[in-house]
Amino acid sequence: MYDLLVVGAGPYGLSIASHAADAGLSLRVFGRPMASWRDNMPGGMFLKSEPWASNLSDPAARWRLDAYCATQGVTAGHGQPIPVETFAEYGLWFARNAVPEVDERTVVRITSLPGGFEAVTEDGETVQARTVALAVGVMPFVEIPAALRGLPSSLVSHSSHHGDLDRFRGRDVTVIGGGQAALETAALLAEQGTRVRVLARAERLQWNDVPPPWERPWWRSARSPHSGLGCGWRNWFYAERPGLYRRLPEPTRARIAATALGPAGAWWVRDRVEGAVEVCLDHEVTAARAADGGVRLEVTGADPFETEHVIAATGFRATRERLGLLSGPLRDALATVADGSPEVGRDFESSCPGLFMAGLVTAAGFGPAMRFVHGATYTAGTLVRGVRRRLHTGLPGGAIPAPGRRGATETVRR
Repeated sequence: MYDLLVVGAGPYGLSIASHAADAGLSLRVFGRPMASWRDNMPGGMFLKSEPWASNLSDPAARWRLDAYCATQGVTAGHGQPIPVETFAEYGLWFARNAVPEVDERTVVRITSLPGGFEAVTEDGETVQARTVALAVGVMPFVEIPAALRGLPSSLVSHSSHHGDLDRFRGRDVTVIGGGQAALETAALLAEQGTRVRVLARAERLQWNDVPPPWERPWWRSARSPHSGLGCGWRNWFYAERPGLYRRLPEPTRARIAATALGPAGAWWVRDRVEGAVEVCLDHEVTAARAADGGVRLEVTGADPFETEHVIAATGFRATRERLGLLSGPLRDALATVADGSPEVGRDFESSCPGLFMAGLVTAAGFGPAMRFVHGATYTAGTLVRGVRRRLHTGLPGGAIPAPGRRGATETVRR
C-alpha cells in the first residue's frame, strides 16, 4: 500500500508529487501531464498570469518557468505574456525532471477501505494507498447556463472543450461571458474569419491594467505591491497568505470567493476585441432551442436571434456532487461549505481523514489564488506536510464518518 496516491497531473498534481517524493513518501501519480493545457486550450492563447507567478513548485525551486524558457532561448519577463503552448511544454519538462514516473492512465473510481483508499484505473487495475490527493483541475466542474443545458454539443459547448477553433471558420458563433476566456476566444475566432459576437450580463466590460514595472520607487511598491494575482494589498493577501485567508469567517470567505477577481479581460487582448468583435452588454440568455440554422436564443434586452453555435465561457463550479470519480458513499460523506464545495482543513484534508483536495475545489477555503497556477506552491508544501502528519498519527485513513456527526470528524481534522 502506497503512502500517497496523487490523482491528476496538472500544475497542482505535479507540484504535490514533487514535494511528496522529496519528503520520501512512497507514491503513485496518475493522469496525463498537463492534459487540459495541451488539449483544451486553442493555439494562440496566452497565460493571463505573469510568468514569475506561473511556476510549478518543487522544494528547491529549481524547475521554474524562467529556467525552462532559458533552455528554449525565450525570455520569461515581467509584462510579457507566455503562450499556452510554452506553458504546457514547461509542465512536461517539470514532470520529467521533478516528479517520479507518471502513470498516464485515468483513475475512474476511488473508494474507501479500512486504513486507506482503493483507486481503479480505466483498464481495471486497482491501487491502494493510505492517503489520496485529488488534483483534478477544472474540467470536472464545467458550468453551462441552465438555459443552454440539454442542447447537443454540436450546438452548445464550453470554452474549455476546444483544443482548436478551426471548425468555426466562416461560421456564426455567439460567445457567452465577459471574462478572459470569453474575450480571448472571441478574439481568436474573429482573427480566423468567424462571425462572432459576445453576450455579457455586465453593463460594461472590465479590463486589467498594464502591470507597472517590476522595479519601481519604493513608495509605489509600498502603496501597491506586486503579487501573483496582480498589484495591491488585497491581491497580495489573497495570493501570498492563503493560510491567513482561511482564518477569515466563513461568510467573509464566501463573499470574497464569489466576488473577488471577477470577470475581466487581460490588457493585451483589449485591442483585439474592441472594434473587432460585436459586444452585446447587459444581455442574458433566458431560453434556447435548436433551430434549422443552429440555435435560437432568447435574451434580455434584445430580440431573439439565431446563431450556428454557442460557446459558453461561463467558468466552473467546483461542487462536491461533481467529483464523480469518488464512490457515492465517499462523496456523500464529504462535509461542504456554503458554495457546495468540500470543506478542507488547514492542510487541505477533507472531512474524510486521509482524503486531500487541491486546486479550484479549495478556493472557498483558501481564496482566489487556488483558481490560478500561483496557488500550487502554497498547496503542495502544505498538503504534503498534512499527509505526513496524517500518516504519523496512525489514525485510520479512508474511514467514512457517520452522517450528521461532523463534530466527530472535526476531532480528527484539527
